[in-house]
Amino acid sequence: MKMNVPVTERLKFKLMNEHDWQQLYELDQDPAVMQFLTRGVPTSKKQIRDEGIPRMLAYRNAKKGWGLWSVTTKDTNTFIGWVLLRPMDFFSEQPNFSDIEIGWRFKQISWGLGYATEAARALCAELTKQPDVNYISASALADNISSIKVMKKLGLTFVKSYTHTDEQGDLPAVLYSKRLK
Repeated sequence: MKMNVPVTERLKFKLMNEHDWQQLYELDQDPAVMQFLTRGVPTSKKQIRDEGIPRMLAYRNAKKGWGLWSVTTKDTNTFIGWVLLRPMDFFSEQPNFSDIEIGWRFKQISWGLGYATEAARALCAELTKQPDVNYISASALADNISSIKVMKKLGLTFVKSYTHTDEQGDLPAVLYSKRLK
């Protein structure tokens, strides 16, 4: 069963590919957008091409709807961000293919307008039609109140607090999830 491209009143979606690197780069240049991802450090073109694109292509699966979904406004056809769908722990030795991770990154011009929730809801609605998807999960740094609000609006509930570790150190994070079946 192939995942359908969702439709909403205000937004259009497209599964991104390696040719969309410029949009990824443009989005990652705003330190406010990157605050809870890289502590505000913009992503370089080299990082997008050499790290971001290969990672995205590793989990991209058009049939299952895994990948980065470009989100544009219907009225102006403006790219405002993306929504991520991929199996939880995809890059570990034991990916969980029945638990799909959802995440998002949006331009500041779209903040506070409900676009992240609208886009994530539409993609979650399509995921629920897949018989092998039992959970939808999301994580965020504990200080990222806006993303946590979106998680709650999606009906995800708190699972646990944990320490997120990356090249810039350790920070408190949270995991939210929702059982579908």
